[in-house]
Amino acid sequence: MFAANVAQLLAANEKSRAAQAASAFQGRVAQAIEQALSTVNTDDKVRRKLSHQIGTPRALDEARYLAALLKTRDVLVVLAGKMPAKVRNLTDDQIATITQFVDSTAGRHREVYVMALVLVMSRLAAPWQLIRIAVKAADSDFPARIAETPYGPAVPMVLAELERLVRELESDLQRGQAMAQPSLLRDIHDAARGLRTEINLSADSPWARSLAAIRSQFAIALRSEIESVPGRVRRLLRVRAAKDIVPGSVLDAGEVEDTEGLIGFVAQCRNYANELAINEMTMRSFSEVQNYLETHVEPLLEGLRMAGKTDRGFRKSQFDAAVRFCSKVFGPEYADTLIKAADVAAASERKAAAAAKA
Repeated sequence: MFAANVAQLLAANEKSRAAQAASAFQGRVAQAIEQALSTVNTDDKVRRKLSHQIGTPRALDEARYLAALLKTRDVLVVLAGKMPAKVRNLTDDQIATITQFVDSTAGRHREVYVMALVLVMSRLAAPWQLIRIAVKAADSDFPARIAETPYGPAVPMVLAELERLVRELESDLQRGQAMAQPSLLRDIHDAARGLRTEINLSADSPWARSLAAIRSQFAIALRSEIESVPGRVRRLLRVRAAKDIVPGSVLDAGEVEDTEGLIGFVAQCRNYANELAINEMTMRSFSEVQNYLETHVEPLLEGLRMAGKTDRGFRKSQFDAAVRFCSKVFGPEYADTLIKAADVAAASERKAAAAAKA
């Protein structure tokens, strides 16, 4: 009935009345949710039934937040209007404006603070900066002091966002798309560093344990992929005897592309290795790839020079793969030098062939 009424109002271009109807409906929904939640504290059977009906992992908490969101939507609209569409760097002045407005309107309703923090976080280019609001509000970087304030949920929110980013990166790696989102690794690094530097996590606390667990999860997720890179490179670029090469064969282009992406990923990891607890495995893997390329590019080039009709395609695909890998490890200029060396070798072969025919 509500939908039909609003549809009629919109069809008649009664936008103001449609908005009023929507607002009244949202108020009734919030009231109904609160009435349903009021019974769960005294009736365990009702609580289980309601949780099952909603069907989400934190059903009752999410219902409370939904009711709070609907009741405070006007406040949140005003707050949204006070903030830029995208905040590149959360300044002290912006923090003061946000906290003053929220404090003056939220009263004792902790859910309102959570909704306001969600809104602010959605506007931040670097979501981890939400921590600064919590630290500023508590006038302390100690977890216990921050948790006592209504802004305490900011820290679990940032931890949850960090965990989400790690899962996203893990999913990319499983699909063989290590560099699908080039900024993802940097975002994970910045969030982990922000948590560690903005908050005093030197002592044992739930937040410190959560960050440690996420960093450990991250290292485990990356270990198998990072440590597989040297083996991938060796398998693709191993110098083979002509009798071991299937005539007319070439390297699998997809495998070459995946390996190139992983080499670039490992190279990027070096910039963030210390913060993310992957320093040793990253440096070892990158060093092995670097050493292998340094010692095997020349034999690959020599093999290409001496190749016959049956193995030339395979050896050319190997050398081309080596050039791509070297570009990731040593830089584009080094790769260009290899290409020129191959071109010189090819020109010499053509001259030699022409002289033989003459």
